[in-house]
Amino acid sequence: MHDIRAIRENPAAFDAALARRGLDPVTPDILALDEKRRSCIHAAETAQAEQNASSKDIGKAKASGDDAEFERLRGLVADKKAEVAKMQAEAKELDAQLTDLLMRLPNLPYDDTPDGTDEDDNVELRREGTPPEFDFKPLEHFEIPGVKQGMDFETAAKLSGSRFVVLSGGVARVHRALAQFMLDTHTTDNGLTETWTPVLVKEEMMYGTGQLPKFGEDSYQTREGWWLVPTAEVTLTNIVNDTIIDEGYLPRRYVAHTQCFRSEAGSAGRDTSGMLRQHQFEKVEMVSITKPEDSRAELDRMTDCAEGILRRLGIAFRTVVLCTGDMGAGARRTHDIEVWLPGQNTYREISSCSVCDDYQARRMNARYRPGGGKPEFVHTLNGSGLAVGRCLIAVLENGQQEDGSVKLPEALHPWLGGKTTLTADGTLV
Repeated sequence: MHDIRAIRENPAAFDAALARRGLDPVTPDILALDEKRRSCIHAAETAQAEQNASSKDIGKAKASGDDAEFERLRGLVADKKAEVAKMQAEAKELDAQLTDLLMRLPNLPYDDTPDGTDEDDNVELRREGTPPEFDFKPLEHFEIPGVKQGMDFETAAKLSGSRFVVLSGGVARVHRALAQFMLDTHTTDNGLTETWTPVLVKEEMMYGTGQLPKFGEDSYQTREGWWLVPTAEVTLTNIVNDTIIDEGYLPRRYVAHTQCFRSEAGSAGRDTSGMLRQHQFEKVEMVSITKPEDSRAELDRMTDCAEGILRRLGIAFRTVVLCTGDMGAGARRTHDIEVWLPGQNTYREISSCSVCDDYQARRMNARYRPGGGKPEFVHTLNGSGLAVGRCLIAVLENGQQEDGSVKLPEALHPWLGGKTTLTADGTLV
């Protein structure tokens, strides 16, 4: 959410920043609504003052025995009371309209966030690792013989429909080991605090991180009103919802492994084969809460934490900075990490690390006291460290062998009880 005072002070700069995201000017509508709201508030305050003054005069008229003046003033107070109530209700409605309008607007990109309209305009920052060379045509993950027995889409479709999967045997064990490997690495080596959170949240928590009101179609809501989290970003960030934090509490760096749920609205026909794009999946999510002056450096730190998982697994990847047209609504700058998938002969996203500045904090009213003084809004960041299912895909495709088996990364062996290979019949040995 945006600061209305900043919009008042420099509406042209605000519209220019949103134009980089492809949006038309919005400040005329915002400022007109804001002016109407402020005028209504002022009128209500004036009427309230008049009501208070007349209320004092009632007592004087009563004491002096002036019944006519007493009745006149009593009628005036009653009229003013009704007028005040009407104006306050109108001001409240106008305030709700302004808040809703501001909540639907995306964050303003950093000056050094590249301009563009889609993923073709993203800018590569670096590449690490060398994609493997094969003496045979590499298969996609769901085609590898050693994987087929443990990755069942037909049964999942019977149970739940399309874009679900049932994992079993060695494949399920590798999937679980990856999540544990990520959590242990982030907590032991990267200093993040392991956290376990609900996957059902109140509606205001979805508003807090920006999934609502505009992107409700991307998530699932229960009949009881709870929402299923699209990522643990929602719960981890909202830990500081409506809180004033001591400065010494910052930075806070959380990590959680959760189930995630997305409707994949707008993705019809994309990645329908395999488990690249699912309605239910697992992620190891990182969230940082920082002081404003530290958030940009924290983005680089978080990106390095996510990249470090792939470095340890020995899988090639590249990191790009998203352009303004491809970046999520809440971010000011986003680093996407794309992992090499031999079966598709391309890089695919496995992590997005974003800095939001105070955009989410304003929605959540999350603040801290710098130097014990006046509260200021914190800055928030979030990033995948990593998407577990997509990491499983990368491990399987990059480690595939001509005989249908899969060699598993050495870094993962301790989490597999020392087992090193998924055989062509799906057994871990």
